[in-house]
Amino acid sequence: MPLYKTILPKKNTNVYIWHITEPFDELNTQFLTEKSINRLNGMRSEVHQKGFLSIRHLLKEAGYTDADLYYNGNGKPHLKDGKHISITHSFTFSGICISDDEMGIDIEMNRPKIKKIAHKFIGAEKLFLQDKNLVEQLTVIWGAKESLYKIYLYGGISFKKDIPIEAFSINDGQTTGWIKAEDWDKKYHIFFEQLEGFTLAYAYPFYANTNE
Repeated sequence: MPLYKTILPKKNTNVYIWHITEPFDELNTQFLTEKSINRLNGMRSEVHQKGFLSIRHLLKEAGYTDADLYYNGNGKPHLKDGKHISITHSFTFSGICISDDEMGIDIEMNRPKIKKIAHKFIGAEKLFLQDKNLVEQLTVIWGAKESLYKIYLYGGISFKKDIPIEAFSINDGQTTGWIKAEDWDKKYHIFFEQLEGFTLAYAYPFYANTNE
């Protein structure tokens, strides 16, 4: 299908979401660089191939081409015009966010098995977890922490200890998070919503007011 959703959380910041319902051949119409063609051909899973291609369609929606995107040595995506970009893909949804500010995005399928691994990423957040909507709440926390991890430049921080998320209810649609590392101590807006059995979360710095 075409673009599923566009969100404008603040000035000079755009979130683009694609619902991947097309067959591979229909998605594979976007012009790709030789490097991207090689990456695409090297993917064994059609799910990953379609996710990769849908991201290129989202770039086009945002006014960019595949050639405008590159990755640094840590695998972090960048745009040649200097704007910040973050990328996510999960099964049948993909998304990008583009902003003048540092920003992170994540989409995750809501799956009960997240309860089994919660101990690996839940720290102080356990104090506000609720039995009602527990899967969705855990998925929001994971998505929020993943979004913040994507912002952090250096890697090697703990989801459980270094990325705390403030208390929220699933109907709030927003919360606050931090990246707390030896060289980094910043506060971030976290926004989240449900997309047909998936959780979308995205984050940007607290100084970047939504009314800018």
